[in-house]
Amino acid sequence: MSDLFQAPQPTSVPLAEQLRPKTLDEVVGQTHLLGEGKPLRRAFTSGKLPSMILWGPPGVGKTTLARLIAQTADAEFVPISAVLSGIKDIREAVERAEHTLQQSGRNTILFVDEVHRFNKGQQDAFLPYVESGLITFIGATTENPSFEVNSALLSRAQVFVLQALSEAELAQLLERARSHIAPALTIEHSVQEQVLAYADGDARRLLNFAEGLLYGALSEQRQTIDDAFLQSTLASKLRRFDKGGEAFYDQISALHKSVRGSNPDAALYWLMRMLDGGADPLYLARRIIRMAWEDIGLADPRAMQIANDAAQTFERLGSPEGELALAQAVIYLAVAAKSNAGYTAYNQAKAFVAQDKSRAVPLHLRNAPTKLMKALDYGKEYRYAHNEPDAYAAGEHYFPDDLPPQQFYQPTPRGLEGKISEKLQHLKALDKQATAQKNK
Repeated sequence: MSDLFQAPQPTSVPLAEQLRPKTLDEVVGQTHLLGEGKPLRRAFTSGKLPSMILWGPPGVGKTTLARLIAQTADAEFVPISAVLSGIKDIREAVERAEHTLQQSGRNTILFVDEVHRFNKGQQDAFLPYVESGLITFIGATTENPSFEVNSALLSRAQVFVLQALSEAELAQLLERARSHIAPALTIEHSVQEQVLAYADGDARRLLNFAEGLLYGALSEQRQTIDDAFLQSTLASKLRRFDKGGEAFYDQISALHKSVRGSNPDAALYWLMRMLDGGADPLYLARRIIRMAWEDIGLADPRAMQIANDAAQTFERLGSPEGELALAQAVIYLAVAAKSNAGYTAYNQAKAFVAQDKSRAVPLHLRNAPTKLMKALDYGKEYRYAHNEPDAYAAGEHYFPDDLPPQQFYQPTPRGLEGKISEKLQHLKALDKQATAQKNK
C-alpha cells in the first residue's frame, strides 16, 4: 500500500523553483496582460520587447516573466538585485552585455529585482545603455513606480501592472504541487480553502506552504489531508483560521461588519482572533484604513488619520507593541459616526464617466497661460471664488456645457457630514437666488 504514496524526496531546490513555468502558456494568472491580444502577449509574439517595469505584489510572477521574455527573445538574461548590488555590479552587467553582443550578436536583458531600492544615481546609470539599445531593461518592484523610479528611467520603460492571484488561480498551482509531489494524495475542500486564503494571492507563499504540507502528509503515509492533520501539523501557521475551520476572509468580513455596525467589543474580538491566529498585521492595517474610508468617510475625517497613524505605528514598533495601535484604531472606527456617502458617490461617478462620452471642458474653466489661449477665450469670464461674497461664485457652473449638473455626493446627517449637508443646502439656495436674479 505504501508504494502508492512514494514520491520524490524533499530536495534543496524549493518547490516554487521546480514548478517555475518554462513557457508562457504555463504561467498562471496575469491574463489581463498575457491573454490573447493583451499588451504583454503582443510584445512577446511581436519580438519587439520594450524596456519595462513589472509592478505588483510579491509572488505574482515578475521574475518568471522576465526569464520567459529573455527566453522568447533568445537574449542573454542577466539578473541583479537592487538589495545586494551597487554601481560596480551595474558596470559589470553592462560589460557582460557588451561582450555578449560582440561574441554572439545576442542582446541582453538586464533584470533588476526590487529596482525601487536603487537610489537616483544608480537608476541613472542604466539610461545611456537603455537609450543605445545595448540592454533591454526590466525592473521589478512592489512599490508604485511613479514614486520610486526616476522619471527619466520611467519615461523609457513601459509599466505593466501585475495582480495578486485569484483563489481559482492559486487552486491551479496547488493542484500542480499535489500532482508533482504526491499525486495519490487528496486534499479536502475545507483544507484547500484555508491554504488558498493563507496564500493571500502570493504564489510563492502558496507553494512554500504546500511543500511542507504535502511532504508532511507523505511522511505519515496519509491518503488524505484533512482539517485535523492541517491543524495538528501546521497550527502555528494556520491558527488564523481557528480550530472551527472558518475561512480567513470570513473573519475579515466579521471584523469589517462589526466596525460598520458600531460594535467596538465585537470588532476588537475579531481583530484579536485574527492577530492570535497569525494574520499579517500589516494586511489588517490596510483593511482598517479601507474601513475608515468606506464606512466612515467625511462623517469623521479623524478616523482616516487615526487608521493611517496606527498602520505607521505598527511599521515602526512591530509586534506585539504596534498591535495596540491597531486595536485602538478599530475601537475608534467602531464608535465613530458612519457614512458611506463618499464611497457611494465615488462608485456612481466612476460608473457615470465610464458610460458617458468625452465632453469638452467649458471655455471659462480652461487654463490660459499663453496669449493665443486668451485670444481663444480660454478662461474668459471665469469667476474667482475668493473674490466673491462668502468665497462662493453663486450661480457658476462647473460641469461641461452639454451636461446637466449631476449629484453623486449626498451627505448624511451624521457627524461632520451633517455640517457639510447644511453648507451644501445653503450654497444651493445662493445658486437659486443668483439664477433668479439673472433671469429677471
